[in-house]
Amino acid sequence: MDSNPIASRRLEAIRSHLMATTDDPRSLVERNETAGEFFLSQGYSVILPEKLYTGKWNVYRSARSPLKLISRFPDHPEIGTLHDNFVHAVESFPDCKYLGTRVRMDGTVGEYKWMTYGEVSTARSAIGSALQNHGISKGARIGLYFINRPEWVIVDHACSAYSYISVPLYDTLGPDAVKYIVNHADVQAIFCVPTTLNALLTFLCEIPSACLIVVVGGVDNRLPSLPATSGVKLISYSKLLSEGHSSLQPFCLPKPDDVATICYTSGTTGTPKGVVLTHGNLIANVAAGSLSAKFFPSDVYMSYLPLAHIYERANQIMMVYCGSAVGFYQGDNLKLMDDMLELKPTVFASVPRLYNRIYAGISNAVKTSGVLRERLFNAAYNSKKQAIMSGKNASPIWDKLVFNKIKAKLGGRIRIMASGASPLSRDVMDFLRVCFGCPLLEGYGMTETSCVISAMEESDSSSGHVGSPSAACEVKLVDIPEMNYSSEDQPYPRGEICVRGPIVFKGYFKDEIQTREVIDEDNWLHTGDIGLWLPGGRLKIIDRKKNIFKLAQGEYVAPEKIENVYAKCKFASQCFVYGDSLNYCLVAIVSVDPDVLKNWAAAEGIMFEDLGQLCNDPRVKAAVLRDMDALGREAGLRGFEFAKAVTLVPEPFTEENGLLTPTFKIKRPQAKAYFAKAIVDMYAELAKADSTQQNLS
Repeated sequence: MDSNPIASRRLEAIRSHLMATTDDPRSLVERNETAGEFFLSQGYSVILPEKLYTGKWNVYRSARSPLKLISRFPDHPEIGTLHDNFVHAVESFPDCKYLGTRVRMDGTVGEYKWMTYGEVSTARSAIGSALQNHGISKGARIGLYFINRPEWVIVDHACSAYSYISVPLYDTLGPDAVKYIVNHADVQAIFCVPTTLNALLTFLCEIPSACLIVVVGGVDNRLPSLPATSGVKLISYSKLLSEGHSSLQPFCLPKPDDVATICYTSGTTGTPKGVVLTHGNLIANVAAGSLSAKFFPSDVYMSYLPLAHIYERANQIMMVYCGSAVGFYQGDNLKLMDDMLELKPTVFASVPRLYNRIYAGISNAVKTSGVLRERLFNAAYNSKKQAIMSGKNASPIWDKLVFNKIKAKLGGRIRIMASGASPLSRDVMDFLRVCFGCPLLEGYGMTETSCVISAMEESDSSSGHVGSPSAACEVKLVDIPEMNYSSEDQPYPRGEICVRGPIVFKGYFKDEIQTREVIDEDNWLHTGDIGLWLPGGRLKIIDRKKNIFKLAQGEYVAPEKIENVYAKCKFASQCFVYGDSLNYCLVAIVSVDPDVLKNWAAAEGIMFEDLGQLCNDPRVKAAVLRDMDALGREAGLRGFEFAKAVTLVPEPFTEENGLLTPTFKIKRPQAKAYFAKAIVDMYAELAKADSTQQNLS
């Protein structure tokens, strides 16, 4: 008991009030005697007053670190920068495998060949030294204009060791966006590959800050000659590496508050925004993640998500801290499964788009395997799922009979899976957890928070949420009165997700106005995402605030939630749901799965010459809409949330046709314009059908 009677009475008053107003039996009011702070324990999270003693109890923190936000690795507080993190790995695991690729110098593909942590350390010193020798000074911005491969990571380590600022350039953004970023960030050196070099050369005279271009995989005597007036030196990566080895320079070490990278968000509208992240931002985020998920030097991670995206970047920083191996895919998503079979990873991070495809592939294989095999699968699935949900070990017989064959599709050794970038259906999550027999952890974050805001715990077998706050930030929900969302809502508080802590970025590069739009005077970052708190202090994402639209009768619609439901349609590869305030209902554009649709049509006796003809067949559209309706009813969609018409398209939504961001989110304004005629036609058909129905009645 506190020796101060006034403080004791205050604690008891708070305790009594909170215990009377919470339904969670695990909740507990606690006090830190040293700090004099009070918090309400909610299982996975704790709640604190926004302003001590006087504010609302609405600030959630991780129960792992309720009284102090994490900014360093608890076991290694000396690690304050990305350079420190890599040095720790080199000193701890010098001979362990680090970076692996199966693509040979001549472009052919074979088995994985590896560089150790020690070898990568030597290479990064040479690259950083060579950049110094070419006159690239401390603090200069270095562009990386190619997809995932070992050289990307080596250059990034060189930037950290010599206090350069890396600027990832999405290879799929297109020349205009790349030119904008290079000029906006005043990039001085650009690392590229021969294919992206060709793009650079088309606007070389329009990027005056660039003075050095390094071609990874290029051969010096085959590189094009640049006019002397360009002021740009062109050199191969191998030659730069050799030059650095011949004239090594001492490190120019960064501080935790120094800028590590400027990540330009591709966004869905407007020009890219440069998110300024410090070494301290990134270390804090990964340090907090190390508390909830454990990795080891024996782990092998598959790298295929874009390294220019903060999700993949943070994952790789974690692998470095743990001394794990990172194997790269060969650069073609269609060959990813082949790469998985060769690499046999233990850790796999992906996005719902791929997990949905895996789910659909397994489901379709089961349904076409015959009655006996389908019954066996269902029995195995139900038994194992029940065991997982009750926290027990499932019978190993089910893995031997059924699931080991499925696990083998991803190499057979996966022990932990992660999902991010957009919501993953709880049905898909539960299904994959059972099939692969390992945790599938969903997280939520953004570039502006150095990646993770919240994530699930390995021990949490529930689904339908994105876990509790990272130990490196605190989270609150802010009311949105115009949409009837309130942090006082019962039983689930709702509102815009706001974040504060050492993971929050310093601002948008050269853009104070947009920075002030998202970070308020109390340093809360307003994410634009809408969430609600579930029991136990776990966060659920409802939708993106700016993506919610109103239909003609006043209903608010969250299209991403609906698209996530329709993503499980057996005919669909991708789905775009559209509605506006001029119309009473939703319509959908579905990019079809060619194999599934052709096989179904053949089974139904529908004749067709090509996929386009099949997509336009009214019988096919009706079948797809029936499947979507069934999924909508199963998911509990409200009447106005059902798509009333569908247009089928044979081509996928891609970055190349401008319909997807590099993180696989639909660019809604672009999709609306791209499918404008189809949308108009669907609403016209619906209006015609309504008119006919009214005349008949």
